[in-house]
Amino acid sequence: MRISAGLAGVALIGLVAACGGDDSGGGTAAEGGGGEASSYPTESIRMIVPYGAGGPTDLTTRTVGACLEEELGQTVVVENLPGGSGALATTELVAAEPDGYTLSLVTAGTMVLTPLANEVGYTKDDITPVGVMTEVPSVLAVGENSPYASAEDFFAAVEAQPGTITVGTPGASTPQAIELQRLAEEHDVQVTAVPFNGNAEMTTALLGGNVDAVLINASSDVVQNIESGAFVPLVASPEERLSWLPDTPTFEELGYDGLTLSGSTFGLAGPAGLPDDVVSTLEETLQTCLEKPDVQETLGEEYVLEEFAGADDLAEVLDRTQEVYEPILG
Repeated sequence: MRISAGLAGVALIGLVAACGGDDSGGGTAAEGGGGEASSYPTESIRMIVPYGAGGPTDLTTRTVGACLEEELGQTVVVENLPGGSGALATTELVAAEPDGYTLSLVTAGTMVLTPLANEVGYTKDDITPVGVMTEVPSVLAVGENSPYASAEDFFAAVEAQPGTITVGTPGASTPQAIELQRLAEEHDVQVTAVPFNGNAEMTTALLGGNVDAVLINASSDVVQNIESGAFVPLVASPEERLSWLPDTPTFEELGYDGLTLSGSTFGLAGPAGLPDDVVSTLEETLQTCLEKPDVQETLGEEYVLEEFAGADDLAEVLDRTQEVYEPILG
C-alpha cells in the first residue's frame, strides 16, 4: 500500500442537498450482515473536527462532508471541537453510539501520538476506520537565501557540525519533531529541533533567518511559498517522490530508511463497533466523493491519493505509526 501525496486542511459544512439516487448512497449489505441492504443513513450525521475552524483539517472535513451529504441524502453537520491535541474531539467520538451518525476526522497524531504521550482514556482501537480523505506530506525546506542549495549540502553541513543546524517543527511532540529524534537515534544525524506553534510561526522564523530549515507539512500555504521561491524544498517525506515535486528526493532515497511518517494522513472514522454495512456504505461513498473533480480541486489534487485508501489502509497507517512510535513515547 502506498499512501503518499497529502493535504493540509479539513472541516465540513452541512449543506442541505437532496439525493437523487438510493438513500444508501450505493452502500451494500456487509457480508456478515443480516442479508438486507442497509437503510443507513436515515437521519443527520454529525462530523467532528478535532481542530479549530479555518485550517486544512477544516477544509478537508467540510468538503468531504458536503459531498457525503449530497450522496447519502442526509444533512451532515460539521462541528469543530479543538483542544487537548485532539483529545477533546476524540473522547466525544469514542463515547458515541456506534451507529454511523457520529463520525470524525482522525490523524495519527490524535489517535496514536496523543494517547502515547498522555493519559486520555482511549487508544486507536477505540475507533472504526472508514478511509483516508487526504494526505499532506512534509518537506524539509530552507529559505531562498540559504547556503544549502541541496539535500547533500544540508546533510554535509550537519555531519560537519553536529547539533548546530536548527530545524523548526510545528510543536515538540509532533511527528516532525519525533522524526528528527529518529534521524538522530537511528541514523546519527544530529540537528537541533526548534518547536513552533504551527506553520505560520515556522514560516516567519525561516524567512527571518531564525532557523536554518523547517520540517513542515506541505499545505497550500507552504506550496505557495515553494512556487514563489521563498522556500526551497530539499527532502520530501513519502516513500516515493511527489509527482508535483519531481526534483525533490525522499529521506528513503537519501538512505534514511523509515523516515516516512512526518506527513499527515487525514482519515474518516467512527466509534469502535461500527456495523460492517455502515462502514461499507461510508467507505464506498467516500471513494465516490474523492473521485469527483470538483472535490479534488477544492481539496487540492496533490493531497488526494491517486489510489483510494479505504478502512484497512487507514488502519494500517495507524498500526504502523504505533509500532514505530510506541518505543519512543510509550
